[in-house]
Amino acid sequence: MSPLMKKVENAGKRGLVKKRKPYKISGKDFFHDTETLRLLYSKLINNHEPDRIVVIPSVSFGMANVVNNLPKKKGKIIVVEGQFPSNIYPWTSLRDRGYDVEIVTAPEGIRKGEEWNDKIQEAITNETVLLALGHVHWADGTLFDLKRFREKLDRVDGLLIIDGTQSVGALPFDIQEINPDALICAGYKWLMGPYSIGLAYYGERFDDGRPVEENWINRENSDDFSRLVNYEENYRKGALRYEVGEHSNFILVPMMIEAIKQVLKWTPAGIQEYCDQLMAPAISQAAELGFESEERPFRSAHLFGLQLPPSTTPEEAMKAFKQRKVSVSLRGETIRVAPHVYNDEIDVRKFLRSLSQIAGI
Repeated sequence: MSPLMKKVENAGKRGLVKKRKPYKISGKDFFHDTETLRLLYSKLINNHEPDRIVVIPSVSFGMANVVNNLPKKKGKIIVVEGQFPSNIYPWTSLRDRGYDVEIVTAPEGIRKGEEWNDKIQEAITNETVLLALGHVHWADGTLFDLKRFREKLDRVDGLLIIDGTQSVGALPFDIQEINPDALICAGYKWLMGPYSIGLAYYGERFDDGRPVEENWINRENSDDFSRLVNYEENYRKGALRYEVGEHSNFILVPMMIEAIKQVLKWTPAGIQEYCDQLMAPAISQAAELGFESEERPFRSAHLFGLQLPPSTTPEEAMKAFKQRKVSVSLRGETIRVAPHVYNDEIDVRKFLRSLSQIAGI
């Protein structure tokens, strides 16, 4: 999780206080902030159609809308090894419906990005219904060539479904360039927002689909409160039908707005540059201590993995980090490092001292 900025926290407090006097909440208030959020997020990912952005409570909810609207044809679903469970379980659940799920395994070693991308590209065939993966791998920051996959998927009429939780907000993502069929993203990581809110983009392939949830606010004319008992058969147009019920959330939505405003000021490109400059010398020093990492073209700057030396146990490594109050994660035999603009050279020195202790130097 990202830390919560004070301006984001204060937005949540204002939203909480707002409920004290519900008679001051108008019908327009149920729509205004979510429209603002759509515009801001669209700017972040270069999306020209804000109504393709919807508020969701979680990645699993966003993926469920995709699962609910897959084409009738059976075929192959491709995922990559070691993805976060919310981007695995939706697809493995489809085995009962006759779909085959192929998991593209990671090559051996820490420097596997190039070969792994090649394996994913080769896995896309005429039988492929969809490819579901992140822009970067959540365990070690391996960077996936989404544009390359998109081009081949277009040739076989396959869908590209992306979990952007590990990257959107810290790594540039361009809807126009990558053209995903769905981009699902939790808000509590690189978007710097609160827990239990996320954002999803759904492309044209889902314009006439059926949402997993039947709620009042996703129907046509839902903004006219006087007519809500005139039950409406039609959903709101396009992607808006997929929003979660109560998406007007007067606490979480304002928090998400403030978070994305700040991310837009930093810019994902600026965050990448800062993290690269901050961590590049440390990565070189880590290699001298026996902690290998992926080469830069095949990993992100904001999330990357360091391979533990063979003589070191994960328990020993985490103990050393804990002693110096260095916050990293362990994914198998890989140390996951996630720097951001709130880190500085003092943090890096503490990190390197921890690595020295682990290496016994």
